[in-house]
Amino acid sequence: MNVALGLSPETLAFAAGALALVLAIALLASLARARRERGETARRMAEIARLQAEMTGRMATFAEVFGARQGDFARMLAERIERGSAAQGEHLTRLSSRLAVIDAAQRNLETLAGQVADLKEILSDKQARGAWGQGRMEAIVRDGLPAGAYAFQATLASGARPDCLIRLPGDPRGLVIDAKFPLEGFLAHREARDAQAKARAATRVRADVGRHVGAIAERYLVPGETQDVALMFVPAESVHADLQEHFPDVVQRAHRAGVVIVSPALLSLAIQVVQALARDARVREEARVIQTEVARLLDDLSRLEDRVGRLDRHFRQAEGDVAAIRAATETIARRGRRIESLDFADEPPPRRAADDAA
Repeated sequence: MNVALGLSPETLAFAAGALALVLAIALLASLARARRERGETARRMAEIARLQAEMTGRMATFAEVFGARQGDFARMLAERIERGSAAQGEHLTRLSSRLAVIDAAQRNLETLAGQVADLKEILSDKQARGAWGQGRMEAIVRDGLPAGAYAFQATLASGARPDCLIRLPGDPRGLVIDAKFPLEGFLAHREARDAQAKARAATRVRADVGRHVGAIAERYLVPGETQDVALMFVPAESVHADLQEHFPDVVQRAHRAGVVIVSPALLSLAIQVVQALARDARVREEARVIQTEVARLLDDLSRLEDRVGRLDRHFRQAEGDVAAIRAATETIARRGRRIESLDFADEPPPRRAADDAA
C-alpha cells in the first residue's frame, strides 16, 4: 500500500509524528480550555453563591423592614379607622342636630301656616280686624314708651276718643294714632281675577281710604289740643306696600290732609323718634338742674373765698401781735441782761417796805 501511494517509510514516519504532535497540541489546547472553563465555572459559581448570600441578606432585611412597615401600616390603618369612626359619629351628631332644626322649622312653618289661616279669618271679619289692629298698635306703643307718655282711648275736649294719644315732651299737644283701617277694598283688589274687578276694587280702596282720612282729619286734628299731623296705622306691611305701590295718589291726599299712613315698622320708627325727643327733654332738664346747682356752688365758693379772706386778715393781725409780743419779750430780756451785768457788791441790799415799817 505504501508502495502504491508512492510514499517512503520515512515520509510516513514523519507524517505520523506530525499527526501525533498535532493531536497532542489539540489535546493540550482542549485540556487548557477545559481548565479555563472549569476556572470560569468555579468563579461563576462563587459569584452566584455570593449573589445568593447577598440576596438572602437583602431578603431578610426586606422581610424585617416589611414586618415593621406592616406594623406601622396596621397601626396607621387602625388610627384612621378610629378617626373615621369619630368623624362619622360627629357627622351623625351634626346630622341629627340639623334634622332636629329642620323638624323644628317644619313645626314652625305648620304653626305659621295656621297663624296665616287665622289671620285670614281675622282680616275677613271687620270687628276682629279692628281689634287685631288695635292690639298690635298698643303692643308697639307699650314696648317703646313709658307708661306716662301715652294714653289709649283718651277723650279730647270735643268728645272724640282716638285709639291712642301720645304726649310729646315739652309740648302740651298730643299726637293722635288711629288703628282702624278699611281693608275690604284691599282684599277685593288682591282677589280680583280680571281687569274690571281690579278697577272696581281700586275705586273702592280710594273711596274707603279717602273717607277714613277725612274722618281722622275732622275729628282728631284739633288746633291747640293735638298735633297738626295724625297717624293712620295699617296693621300689615304688605297692605302698606300695596298702598304705596298701587295707590300713591291716596297717600298724597292723606298727606295733604295732615294724615300720615304708617305700617308697623314706620310706627316703631316714630316711637323711636318720640323716645329720642323724651331723652333730649330729660337731658335738657338735667342740664338745667346742673346749671342751677353749679350757680349755687359758685355762690358757696364766693362765700368761702370771702371767709378765707377774713381768716387771712385775722391770721395777719395775729402774726403782727405775735411779732409785737416777741419784740416786747426781747426788750425785757435785754433789760434783764443789763440789770444782771451791774455790780452791787459794796452796796447794802435794798430794804423792803416791811423792814421800813418795822
